[in-house]
Amino acid sequence: MKVIKDLAKMIDHSILHPTHTDEDLLKQCEVAMKYDVASVCVKPYAVKMAAGKLKDTSVKVGCVIGFPHGNSSTKVKVYEAEQACNDGATEIDMVINIGKTIGGDWDYVEEEIKAVTDICHKNKAIVKVIFETDFITKTEDKIHLCEICTRVGADFVKTSTGYGFVKQGDGSYNYTGATLADVELMRKYSGPAVQVKCAGGVRTLDDLLKMKAAGATRSGATATEAIIAEAIKRFGEK
Repeated sequence: MKVIKDLAKMIDHSILHPTHTDEDLLKQCEVAMKYDVASVCVKPYAVKMAAGKLKDTSVKVGCVIGFPHGNSSTKVKVYEAEQACNDGATEIDMVINIGKTIGGDWDYVEEEIKAVTDICHKNKAIVKVIFETDFITKTEDKIHLCEICTRVGADFVKTSTGYGFVKQGDGSYNYTGATLADVELMRKYSGPAVQVKCAGGVRTLDDLLKMKAAGATRSGATATEAIIAEAIKRFGEK
């Protein structure tokens, strides 16, 4: 059914856990192919392998840059993005410099996002800019980032990495990830040419549908099989 296909084409199937082996990568690429999702999102070293596995399919290869904490220098992020494109990535998910953003060094932040966006577009790749909303918590900072991404021509704004762990009151670390409020805010303050990607904590079909209603057109997911299985059960067989 079209509704199931459309939902699958919202999903960037994430293969990013540090413990993932090459065997895991290939297995998860099979999952991506089975459900014909929008893309896989992989670690930089894995781009060539994923591109080879997904050759002649409609599943795109995406790569994370400066992941997960955004601390690389601008030159390194630009180099990493260009290398990923050369290896076969057509979608790039970059993490902003979180400390510079919190510190209000907006010239640095804008120059970096522009530099990565420009190198991606030069290589015919799209760029998704990850805010990491577990760390960037001030509404005015999120709005400013949306304005910057619109100004420099980024293709997507994105909520989270799924690895933005914050120390809790009991001493443990956890993250919130994507929230409806953040997706709505990002949709409201980004230009019409900029799409919104949610990521982090989107684990069920209902999660995905709520994010879609809030304005997201892409979603990172590791629970792709469960989400699509529930969609088939709810909306009928393909």
